[in-house]
Amino acid sequence: MKKSFAIAALTFGVIVLGTNTVQAQNTTATTTATITLGDVISIDAGSSAIGGTVAFNYATAADYNSAQTVTQDNAIKVTSTKNFTVNVKAEGANFQNGVNLIPVNVLTIKAATGGNMAGTQNTVVLSTTNQPLIVNAPLGSARTLNIDYTIPAAKSSSSDILGKPAGVYTQKVIYTATAL
Repeated sequence: MKKSFAIAALTFGVIVLGTNTVQAQNTTATTTATITLGDVISIDAGSSAIGGTVAFNYATAADYNSAQTVTQDNAIKVTSTKNFTVNVKAEGANFQNGVNLIPVNVLTIKAATGGNMAGTQNTVVLSTTNQPLIVNAPLGSARTLNIDYTIPAAKSSSSDILGKPAGVYTQKVIYTATAL
């Protein structure tokens, strides 16, 4: 019986001690995370120049004898992954009212105060040729540009505007953002 007790005790000891044996297991896992970037340049929705209107009104002698400036806030909002330039041009050579014409060079365009678009700012006399309004603006998200549109007194009191039939004259102004 002593023998059977010893065998039982030994068997019990092996079972208890054997359950503490550690088996080889994986203790780490590795995953690769990727970020894929694409170059982006966009005049964003929310730019007031998209479908916007800038209106000048000449109703009195004083209007024709003074400069008029209309400011368009948040005119251009650009998101770009690289530095960029904003160019401006007119779609056609003249503001039109039927067959009546006013040359587009009566309008001067420049950056107004406010906004967060930096870079070299230029004053542009509107023409059908692309001209740089902002050069080397820094990359960024939703960079905004406020724009002043001015008709100088020298133009409003000249034959470019004086002597034209009353009415609304229109022309499209086109802005283009280009990555550098």
